[in-house]
Amino acid sequence: MADNVREIERKYDSPGGDLPDLREVAGVATVADGGVHALDATYYDTTDERLAAAGITLRRRTGGDDAGWHLKLPAGGDARDEIHAPLSDDVPRRLVSLVRVHARDRDLVPVMRLCTERRIRRLHDADGALLAEVAVDRVEAERLHGGDAATAWAETEVELGAGAPPEFLDGVERHLLGAGLIRADVPSKLARALERTRPPAKGSGKKRRRGAAGRKPVTAGDHVMAYVREQADAIVRLDPAVRLELPDSVHRMRVACRRLRSALRTYRKVLDRAATDPVIGELSWLAGELGLDRDREVLSARLHEELESLPHELLIGSPRGQLRSWDNAQHADTRRHVNRVLDDSRYLALLGTLDDLLEAPPLLPAGARPPRKILGKAVLRDFERLAGRVDSALALPPGEERDLALHEARKAAKRTRYAAEAAGPVLGKPARRMVKRMKALQTVLGDHQDSVVAREALLALAVRMHSSGENAFTFGVLYGREEQRAAAREAELGQVWRAASGGKLRSGPGG
Repeated sequence: MADNVREIERKYDSPGGDLPDLREVAGVATVADGGVHALDATYYDTTDERLAAAGITLRRRTGGDDAGWHLKLPAGGDARDEIHAPLSDDVPRRLVSLVRVHARDRDLVPVMRLCTERRIRRLHDADGALLAEVAVDRVEAERLHGGDAATAWAETEVELGAGAPPEFLDGVERHLLGAGLIRADVPSKLARALERTRPPAKGSGKKRRRGAAGRKPVTAGDHVMAYVREQADAIVRLDPAVRLELPDSVHRMRVACRRLRSALRTYRKVLDRAATDPVIGELSWLAGELGLDRDREVLSARLHEELESLPHELLIGSPRGQLRSWDNAQHADTRRHVNRVLDDSRYLALLGTLDDLLEAPPLLPAGARPPRKILGKAVLRDFERLAGRVDSALALPPGEERDLALHEARKAAKRTRYAAEAAGPVLGKPARRMVKRMKALQTVLGDHQDSVVAREALLALAVRMHSSGENAFTFGVLYGREEQRAAAREAELGQVWRAASGGKLRSGPGG
């Protein structure tokens, strides 16, 4: 069993190892002595330090009041998500799964041992609530893999207390800096230890090349690959969040898959289709598998909201219980499915293919040209494709065939939006305007499609409720509401489409 907590902390270099009087920090009423602790931690990583490169630490630690396995994942700014697991000889399987997206098929081995003497001070407010814990650490580090170098240093950590305002750390920092401490330029003890004990690089070193990462985009290929890299990195970054079931993580990972897939489809004049078409197929597979859980999530929220909006007299039987039971079963099934997908060798193979694509982009001659005309024409091609789908859908009478056509138009609107997003740094305001219009169109088409899916689910729920001997009237009422909602969206579509197609995206002269 692993526990997940959000940790917000800052680190400081403190060569002297002494602290100023912390009672002078604004908001602090008392400073409690937390004693001195001896901590012994062994850090695990791949032999080429893939976890460290991603800002991740995985350790087995004894001593103190939280002995066990600790996995820390970057969560933006000063925050990290820390997952705890009980002490064991081997890395817990749950923690292995959370770093698999980085480790891939490589073993996790001990890379560093840190022995720390920690002196703790706890800062409390006038009500006795913990504001922060300040630890003065004297650290001795020994590299366990790739050399036998050792190093030592002193540092100070300030960890925000649960419920304390994040800005409290700013007041503590001003006090510490005023006393001569220096904000550390490394995110963790492990990062400092690795930096101090890393063997001299041979030749060009083992650093993995990531295409044109870090270089300002110039050519059409540069701009397309910058967008591709952003989405590929998002997939990797979101993998642990999806496994931890963090809010909106499945949705964001699925969107990254779709954006990446759309870019590879849209910019086929820039990237060789022989290399990208197989990747597009695998991204479609992954987005589809993630969609099972995301679609359930959206559908569940919609049905619960609609049910709660009904007057009490229209709630016949136990529709809430029926919906809750159905939802719980669906949730368990889709979550198990998502976890199986992320552990599948097919998914890991896709990640490896994306690495190869970023390292050696399959650029065509157009990729070396100035970007404006190349990217502008690509966005316009997607827009014309969208226009054809919308016109075809609007020409059909209401019914199942039109519903399917509108769904295809929705997918084309997303592709056009993503194409404009990728071209935004080059095309500027016209691309941003296109994105805004596509979002408005997506909203109408998306709500229409959600209504189609909701009606299918409501029919199934009504059948289920009827089979159990209960009156299915309530789900019938909701079905009728969804029909009306879909009809309203279809009536609205013409006006929204005219607004979305009213302006031309210009690639500009020259290119």
